[in-house]
Amino acid sequence: MTPDQIRELAATGESEVLEFKTTTRSCRKAMATLCAMLNQQGGYVLFGVRPDGVVVGQDVGEHTIEEVSAEIQRIDTPVFPKIERVSVSGDRQVIAVHVHPGSSPPHRYRGVSYRRVGNATRSMPADEYNTMLFERMHSERRWENQIATGWTVDDLDINEIRNTVAEAVRVGRLGEPGSREPEELLRGLDLMRDGVLFRAAAALFGKVERLECDMPQCTLRVARFRGRDRTEFLDNRQFHGNAFSLLENAERFLRETLPISSRFESGRMQRIDEPLFPPLATREALANALCHRDYAMGGGSVSLAVYDDRLEVTSTGPLHFGLTPEDLFGPHESRPWNPLIARTFYRRGIIEEWGRGTTRMADLARFAGLPRPEIEEHSDCVTVRFRHAEHMADGESDLTRQQAAILTLLRHSSHPLALRDIRSLMDRKTNERQVREDLATLKARGLIESAGRGRGARWKPL
Repeated sequence: MTPDQIRELAATGESEVLEFKTTTRSCRKAMATLCAMLNQQGGYVLFGVRPDGVVVGQDVGEHTIEEVSAEIQRIDTPVFPKIERVSVSGDRQVIAVHVHPGSSPPHRYRGVSYRRVGNATRSMPADEYNTMLFERMHSERRWENQIATGWTVDDLDINEIRNTVAEAVRVGRLGEPGSREPEELLRGLDLMRDGVLFRAAAALFGKVERLECDMPQCTLRVARFRGRDRTEFLDNRQFHGNAFSLLENAERFLRETLPISSRFESGRMQRIDEPLFPPLATREALANALCHRDYAMGGGSVSLAVYDDRLEVTSTGPLHFGLTPEDLFGPHESRPWNPLIARTFYRRGIIEEWGRGTTRMADLARFAGLPRPEIEEHSDCVTVRFRHAEHMADGESDLTRQQAAILTLLRHSSHPLALRDIRSLMDRKTNERQVREDLATLKARGLIESAGRGRGARWKPL
């Protein structure tokens, strides 16, 4: 670094990534800060800069750098930051110590782990330390990459394995294997090593009878509720099986359960019928739940719930690696909790691009005229929620199905519609008297208005 760069950096003031120390006499406090930066975003510690950002430099003796290095060596796990000496005034120098985010957090200095809060350094709370330590251990020893004790290839669905590889080759995400033997295919998918199956292979391809016994967490729960809460079930089922069969059952349930949404395009009177929620968006949510859930939780599952006003996909296990629900809708690094399972989904073409699943869901919802999906973390679970566009306004929750359909027709039409137009765009068996009554109800509730009288009246939304 040059003296000008040091002054420019100092002028920005202390922050989570920048700390000033007037001299190396404060080396211990500086190392606690360096430890905190390693546990978060990385950053700079500058010796020879006053707390107010004035660059004064310090006398750097023969053993000064050695003393700083000796304190750095007290950080566990070992790190090797960049240390620079920059002359700023006469014989006085600034010592700049730069670290990137640590590769094996949580780091500790003299037995204590630290975190940065603004421009202050604090001891890391025990629960945060334990979470960070658990995530580090997970990268080395995960549920999915452990031996599936007692499992053999005979316990797997061979057709599903071959279908997966064939599809991966078709979409260009896997080279043509030299064999169709299941052992070779599993090795090519990194799901088998030295003749031993990983748990990921069982979760992805296991037969249902073996999974029910050994891995009850390979479960999908689906429900359709009347109204907006869980007071009354209209349908309630549970499926056991491998990840691909659970995805298939979930999508079948949605096809059977979700109503069809109608829309209109300018210049066209013909109604366009589509699923209420974009199938690609709901598939992305389901695939993410199956890939990122915590399979180590024996009583865990993936849940799919349909209410009158929304659809929710819930998976067991919290968000990890410091991610928040809002982070998922912006650019973020893809760090799947189960990379072997996620990679297999990606190769099969179910996950289109790592790190873009949530933004893709938001784009698909927007294109369909729906609100952005919501992501909520609660009680060691993560829920992705899709809402209906027509259920976002007050006063519409108790509309009948036909009233909601009429309101949707009017909102998506490029021009006001007469009674005959509305009936022609709905089911042919629709009763004219009932449509008139529904129009009157919607008008009385301030949702639509009319121009003209009798059969010549034209209706449009407010």
